[in-house]
Amino acid sequence: MSDARPPDRRSPLPLWSQVADDLRRRLDAGEFASHFPGDVELMGQYDVSRHTVRDAVRRLQEAGLVVRERGRGTHVRSPGLEQPLGTLYSLYSSIEEQGHEQRSIVRALEERTDAEAARTLGLDDDAPLVYLERLRQADGRAVALDCSWLPAAVARPLLDADLGHTALYAELQERCGVRPRSGWERIRPALPTAEQRRLLGTAARQPVFAIERVTDGPDGPLEWRHSVVRGDVVAFVARWSEGDGTTRTSLEAAPASA
Repeated sequence: MSDARPPDRRSPLPLWSQVADDLRRRLDAGEFASHFPGDVELMGQYDVSRHTVRDAVRRLQEAGLVVRERGRGTHVRSPGLEQPLGTLYSLYSSIEEQGHEQRSIVRALEERTDAEAARTLGLDDDAPLVYLERLRQADGRAVALDCSWLPAAVARPLLDADLGHTALYAELQERCGVRPRSGWERIRPALPTAEQRRLLGTAARQPVFAIERVTDGPDGPLEWRHSVVRGDVVAFVARWSEGDGTTRTSLEAAPASA
């Protein structure tokens, strides 16, 4: 049952403003947890025109309270995910610890060769590698596309793993007997490719975070990863305290051609 309060047509406030204010009230009350009304439904609830409804919803969208997507309607923006900086983290663990269900669609898990990846891992150009590509989801919503390269001599047991609902680093330790010790990460804003937009469900020209990571194991580089992360869902957070020298960050200038 709707708790809508129709606008007062004697008020000096525009109709769209009154509708937007009432929709905010209903959002705060959690009324739209499972469904946000469409235009026709809102027109009936508030006895206003489609133009007024769209103006009101646009204000909510501009405030970051709802998301309106072509072909999918309007839905309430879910709370964002936080990702720590300056530490070796697992996206799987970060999502689960914040109360969301993490799932991965494994798009590729196979043995390949790639000269650039091999050189980054300190190997010969033709060294066999394990390539893993995953579309990462939180509560069924795509949040990141991960592409990882690992030395096959170490990571070959992963080829038999089910990586749909587990952490890569946990599987590395359990199946391969190695775990990450250290590493570095570089984060830049980027515009996704058409294929990345399709997989992540982002709008045209909506920027993402492009992340490159190299993880070291006990005997040298263990993983080279490229990730594309939705910037409207994930926020990267750095925390520090006085005298804490454990977290080091640097600011790099991108080349003019980048």
